[in-house]
Parts: sequence; structure tokens; C-alpha cells
Amino acid sequence: MRREALQAIIEDLQAGRTPELALEDFPAFSAKATAGNDHLGPESLKVIQDSLIPADIPVLERALRAMDEGDLAWLGFKLVYDPVQAQANTDNEVTKKYGDQGSANGESFLFFCNDAKEIVAAHDHSPRDAFQMKDVTRGPSMHNQQFEGLTWTSVPLFGAVRVWLLGASDVAVELARLARHVGFEVKVVDYDPAYLNEERFSDAERVMLHGGDFHELANLTASPEDYVCVLTRGHMFDPESCVWALENNVAYAGMMGCAGKNSTVHDLVLNAGVTEEDWERVKRPIGLKFGAKTPAELAIAIVAELIDVRYRARYSAEAQDKHEKSLGR
Repeated sequence: MRREALQAIIEDLQAGRTPELALEDFPAFSAKATAGNDHLGPESLKVIQDSLIPADIPVLERALRAMDEGDLAWLGFKLVYDPVQAQANTDNEVTKKYGDQGSANGESFLFFCNDAKEIVAAHDHSPRDAFQMKDVTRGPSMHNQQFEGLTWTSVPLFGAVRVWLLGASDVAVELARLARHVGFEVKVVDYDPAYLNEERFSDAERVMLHGGDFHELANLTASPEDYVCVLTRGHMFDPESCVWALENNVAYAGMMGCAGKNSTVHDLVLNAGVTEEDWERVKRPIGLKFGAKTPAELAIAIVAELIDVRYRARYSAEAQDKHEKSLGR
């Protein structure tokens, strides 16, 4: 979500104009994100656009403040496709009781919600609406299809974590797809177009090195918030990749490989000037351990670890403890 896009919507509403919402700013409505969903599609964004009123300005201003403060927050959307069903009470013996009313009304609208479950909305909403509005923080939601007549979605107001895949290996191919699917921004680095190409990495940014090796990697810069996965083909350039990740002081670095190979990489990395303390920051082998063997299985193990690292970085110890208790752990 671009801050400029929200500001433009506010300015249009203040001037009495109908804002024009662009799909690139609201990816939850894109054809790709909504494929196969008869109740949500690119045309749904026009429904939200037409629903906007001056009373929505405080909602959008709260979203802007969340972006400025780096808050874990979302702009959510209620989409009604059958007003009668949306307002009907469809609780049963399985679902929690939310009273005799379903949705408060048959209106579609946008709202704000953050991870502290603060809701800001200009439109009336029932207890069941509030339940679903809070759930869009799961990105985009967990209960968007539980009740008939309406659906819910959201866009995050914070940036995606960038993951560097150093090496266009077969594991990297599988990992790029999975990481993108769970909300990471993916960047793949290699020097061979036979491996680093659009067919293999259609949803990732591709960085082509020259000279037949990883020497040009030193010309690239990662941010301290980035994650790095060392996956070079045949492990040929693992040492250079580990040195680069540590020199850029990334938030997470992990490397594939067996203990014997990693011991050799250790010596080469220390010979390059890296300290033993810094070397210990490299997770090795990368990924959670559950018997993964194939490229697809290894990618699942790695992306599961990336999700866990992101979760621990985003949430306080108190929030994590609450979540763990909710899982019975």
C-alpha cells in the first residue's frame, strides 16, 4: 500500500470528488488474488470505491498514522453480495454466538484494524461484523467465507520482508513460489540465465551477475531487515554468499548443506575476515527439521522457518506468549 494512494483518496473525499482506486494499490482485488472466487474480484474494488463517503476520512487518516508509525495494521474491506443473507443470523451449535443479528447492514465498506484489534469504521457494524473485521489481520482473513451473503479481505499497511535467494537452484525455484505466496518479497541472484530466468522465477525479482561467478555480489546491498537464504548451485559460492550476508548485517541468514560441507565453508568464511561470533549467526542447515529431502520439501522447511523468524521479529514476547497459550503450548 502506498501512502500517496491513501492521501489522494482523502484529498478527493475532502474536495467532494469520487476517488479512483487502482488495483496496483489494492492487490487483494487483483485477478490473480481472487481467481476462482465468485464473490470477490477486480470489479469489487469499484464497489468499495462507490461506497466511500467523507465519514471514511478518519478511517483513512488512522491508516496513514499506522503507516507512519510502522504499526502492524490493515485496511480491510467488507463486500456484500447478498444483503438479505448477510444480515441473517446463521449461528449454529458449532459457531460462537454473536446474538440474533448477522451483519449490521447490507452495505460494503472499508475499515481499519491493527494487531491490537483496534477497529476504526465509519459504518455501523454488528458483533459478528467486528469478529470478522478483526480476523482480516490474519492476512487477508480466516473467516471471510464462514457466513453467507458477504466476504472480507484486506491489504497490509506495512511492507513485506525481503528474502534474498542466493543461487537459482531447484530448491530456490520452489522456495521463491512459497515465500511469495506467504507474503515475502523475493529477490533471486545468480549468474547463469539457464537457471535464472522468467520461466523458473516468474514471481521474483531476478538479479543477474556477470563473469560466471558471484564476484559481483559484493556490489549489491541488503537492508538490515532482510533475510538471506544461501542456496548456490552445488554450494560452489556459499562462502562468498555467507560473507556478503554477514557484512550486510541482515536480520536472518541461513545456508543449506551437510555438516562436512559447512565445516569447509566455515574455514573459508573465517579466512575472509569473518569472526567466529558472526559465523554463528548463520543458521545451518537452513530450515525446520522434519525429514525434508526433495526440493519442494526443503522449500517448505525453509519457508516455515522464515515465517517463524518473521513472527518473532514482529510480535512482542507478551503477544507471542498469548498466542502460544491459545495454541495450548
